[in-house]
Order: sequence, then C-alpha cells, then structure tokens
Amino acid sequence: MASFIIEGGHQLSGDITPQGAKNEALEVICATLLTSEAVTISNVPDILDVNNLIELLRQMGASVTNHGNHTWTFSAANLNTDYLQSDEFIRRSASLRGSVMLLGPLLGRFHHVCVAKPGGDKIGRRRLDTHFMGISELGATFNYNPTRSFYEIEASHLRGKYILLDEASVTGTANIIMAAVLAEGTTQIYNAACEPYIQQLCKMLNHMGANISGIASNLLTIEGVKTLHGTQHTILPDMIEVGSFIGMAAMNGNGVRIKNVSYDNLGIIPDTFRRMGITIDRDADDIIIPHHRYYEVGPFMDGSIMSFADAPWPGLTPDLLSVLLVVATQAKGSVLIHQKMFESRLFFVDKLIDMGAQIILCDPHRAVVIGHDHRFQLRGRSLTSPDIRAGIALLIAAMSAEGTSHISNIEQIDRGYEDIEARLTALGAKIMREA
Repeated sequence: MASFIIEGGHQLSGDITPQGAKNEALEVICATLLTSEAVTISNVPDILDVNNLIELLRQMGASVTNHGNHTWTFSAANLNTDYLQSDEFIRRSASLRGSVMLLGPLLGRFHHVCVAKPGGDKIGRRRLDTHFMGISELGATFNYNPTRSFYEIEASHLRGKYILLDEASVTGTANIIMAAVLAEGTTQIYNAACEPYIQQLCKMLNHMGANISGIASNLLTIEGVKTLHGTQHTILPDMIEVGSFIGMAAMNGNGVRIKNVSYDNLGIIPDTFRRMGITIDRDADDIIIPHHRYYEVGPFMDGSIMSFADAPWPGLTPDLLSVLLVVATQAKGSVLIHQKMFESRLFFVDKLIDMGAQIILCDPHRAVVIGHDHRFQLRGRSLTSPDIRAGIALLIAAMSAEGTSHISNIEQIDRGYEDIEARLTALGAKIMREA
C-alpha cells in the first residue's frame, strides 16, 4: 500500500492544467463496444480506474492502441464473447465501478451480457436499480446467479419505450442510452441525468451515427439505428479536478492559474466557491485564483448560515463536497455541508478533527464547519484515504497543515487524479510518494 509524505505550509504558484474527465472517459470508452469500427479518443486521463477499464477491454478481445499524448484507439471488431461469461471477467469487472457501464453497449450489440456487482468507493449504498429497471423496459430479462455473484441479462430484441427514471442516475442514464441507440423504434428517457459527461457521450454517439435529441435536458429522445460507425472524440477537462485545484489554490496558493478548464461546462462550481468568499478571475478559458490572506463565507440573504448541498446537474456535484468541506475549515464564518446522496462520504471528517479542524458531524449526511479564519493551522497527522474525493480533500488539508502528514492507501487518489504529486510539486508543494 503506497503512501504520501506531505510537508505542509508551502505555498503554490504557477500554472496547472486539468486532466481529462474521469467520469466521461469511463462512459465513452465503454461506448466504443457499440461498433466494430475504430474509435479514437483524445485527452484520456492516465489514472487507475481508466487504465483498469482499458485493460479489461483488451482482455475482452478489443484492439487497443495507445498513441501517446493521452490518445487511444479502440476497435471492438473481434470480441471474445466466451470471455464475457468467464470467472476472470466477473472477477475483473467486480473490482471496477465503471464496469457497470459495459452492460448497455454489450447488451445492445450482442443481446447477452454477464455483469458483476461492481466495486469502487466505499461511500455508502450505490444501487443498480435504475440501470436494471430502465433496461428491463427495453425488453431485457435479468437473472441473478448467487453461486457466482453476477447478473445475467438477455434481450433477443430491444424495443424503444418511454422510460421515467426513478432517479437521475448518471451511470444509469448512460447505460440506458447505450442500450437504446441500437434498439428498434423510439426511446424517451425522462428524468435523465444531464451532466456534461452525458452530453459528451450523446454527442460522440451521434457522431457514430446515433440519433439522440434533447441533449443537455432531462428528456432524451433516441431513435434507434441498425449500426454505428467509428469516430474521433475529445474528452472534456475534469471539472472535479478543476474544483479540487480551486480549493488547493484558495487554501495554499500564492497565485495559481488553472488552464483550459472549459469554463462553460463548469456549471455552478465557480460560483459555489465564490460564495465561500474565494476570488476567481476568468481569463478566456483559464481561471486565476489569487493569493487569499483570508476568505469570508457570506450568509444567505435572510441571514441564515450558508449551506452547500449536492444535487443532480446543474446542481452541485457531490464529488466536490469533500473539497468544499476542507476549504471551509480555514474560512471566516460557518458552513453546513449536506451530503444527500451517500451516507458514508462524510465519515472522513474525524481525521480533519484530529488535525484541529472545528467540525460537528451532525449525522451521516450533515456536518457543520466552523472556520478557523487562518488564526491557526491544521496539524500534520497520519491519515488514510477512504475514497477518491476524501483522499484529495485530505491531501489539500495536509498541504496547508503545520508539520508533516502521512496519507496511506493513496491508490484511492490514484484512481481519480493523474500523477498528482508531480503536478503539485511543480507548483511548490512538498509531496513524496512511498511504496
């Protein structure tokens, strides 16, 4: 198990460029299985979750070519359908959360797929009902194999239908879209997720010959087609990494420029940090975070305490609440963080309390942060990363802390952040990786 050794108190300055979006990469790589022709994808992040998915496609028989410079070509002309029912496939897919999005394209193209209950972050219940219910509406049948712990899904003929999702699940929406593009007739998905990741998936599929309308809304209409062809696609910058860098620069920065952020696809992320009292200057498609001697959280218009809660897009993404919570520890004022979607995501705050943060964990979903206003620093401690986003939040805390911190289980951070220690060291951080 690898670790980071972080010497806190060093200010960051300079330029940093966000990686390609992790969540988009997982979706569009799975979508390459919908065609036998080559699909070339650029700006693919070099992170553990994406690399594991690429290796899984290679084991499935897809031709995978790395062109360097974060560009890959995928060709699924000769998939080994026998491998898709093997114990090794079940084992590999069970260890990767993104593998659940193999369901839609494999079912749409081959009409039969085995799917293990996927792994990923331990942040609470992450049910698959939306995936299964939506695809069942298209005509699929599901059988659970308790001996081998996987679901076997079959659909000799997929037919389009009006589908009202029980929740605006991003991966659930992606799976249903990928199954529906090759279904017969018209599919309408209402209460669809409309995150930029979903928009990008739909645009790529349309370039491959699909017929999807309503993109960027919560009502998607999909006219089924017989086949899809190859295309080229570029992944957006990762808005979660952009938000993470904003938080780092506010707490530890002496002038940081975040380059090529695709500002128009950041939604309310910049304004959320501004409500924390953080100055964000836009320069074309870059954002600049100046040095903050302090930042003050304002109340709501009625004078009540500021609160941040996650919500489906275009609301605030839940993946940034951990970062906002850490940034709030040095703000002037108090903040309520309300994590609605995942009941285990706030449990990392006990580590911040041990570092000296003033936080009241009200219940599994809510925490009140009483800002230090930079009157004193957090203290370096030995920490463990429980998931990707808590891991980066702890890294931000350690960088601002007095003394040295040790973060173990950083494989969780590697799942979502590419070469993070080298990129932050280039800005002035003191981070060393230990095997």
